[in-house]
Amino acid sequence: MVAVIRPNVPSERIEFLISWLREQHLDVHVSQGEYQCVLGLIGDTTRIDIEMLRSLDIIESVTQVTDPFKACNRKFHPEDSVVRVLGENGPSLGGGNFALIAGPCSVETKEQITFVAQQVKSSGATFLRGGAFKPRTSPYDFQGLGQEGLELLLEAKRATGLPIVTELMDIRSLPLFEEVDVIQVGARNTQNYDLLKELGRSGKPILLKRGLAGTIKELLMSAEYIMASGNEQVILCERGIRTYESTYTRNTLDLSAVPVLKNLTHLPVVVDPSHATGKASLVPSMALAAVAAGADGLMIEVHNDPTKAWCDGAQSLTPDQFAALAKQIRTLREVLV
Repeated sequence: MVAVIRPNVPSERIEFLISWLREQHLDVHVSQGEYQCVLGLIGDTTRIDIEMLRSLDIIESVTQVTDPFKACNRKFHPEDSVVRVLGENGPSLGGGNFALIAGPCSVETKEQITFVAQQVKSSGATFLRGGAFKPRTSPYDFQGLGQEGLELLLEAKRATGLPIVTELMDIRSLPLFEEVDVIQVGARNTQNYDLLKELGRSGKPILLKRGLAGTIKELLMSAEYIMASGNEQVILCERGIRTYESTYTRNTLDLSAVPVLKNLTHLPVVVDPSHATGKASLVPSMALAAVAAGADGLMIEVHNDPTKAWCDGAQSLTPDQFAALAKQIRTLREVLV
């Protein structure tokens, strides 16, 4: 249920109403806009007499929300959420703030990750991505450097100042991620609800990828698990889904998900064209298309020598290719804005 407060209502009266609603065993999500306050009521709203609520002189309207996702619903929070990293002066996503998240699929050596971090930063990247723990289809493939990889990412962060984004696979590894700025939940863990609930209690920004064949609703419900546990700093990521096509692209990039999600939720939406296409030659066009579709950011794999990459070299751009793409992205965004 959503209750919209009339403009210019004194804050004491709003607080009194919120306190009363909480006494009815409802969670109240408060969205304070520039001109209006919106209360999202989560729980057993049958406890509330909706006509009585509508009759209050401070209430402009009351609407029942039938969507199963509540906290991430734009009806509960009409304005775009902004996820801030490293405080007020750090990089942000959402609400007009665009982010370029770039780096190698996996951390390999100190020299590799630091060099790539320096290169992508000079081209305009706002976050450094890199895998320390790698989910691989085959148990014989490179699984990542683990804790050593995290330490190398942190060294690259200290060298460049770029906040880091890296994937958490196992809830038992969470203590190792204390200094990680944005925790990524990969496609294979999107519906690992115990993990999502624990991340909801972590308070850290979470980049949540869409499942391998997940629907938009399933992605939003996974975000709801994190938010229902108390963490509102969630970033959604469209990374392509599995369809009948598996020859010419790795996955099928669902760009329509961007405007759909922007309509349904207030959370920032980023696109990963690298995992979606699986081919470096396709990444630039899909990245630009994602910007045109309204994405709040891009997640792009960049490697200093893709032909020798330990993981996913075929979909990785070189630093020079990334620099050229970043320039095109800036030009396109200037036109769109």
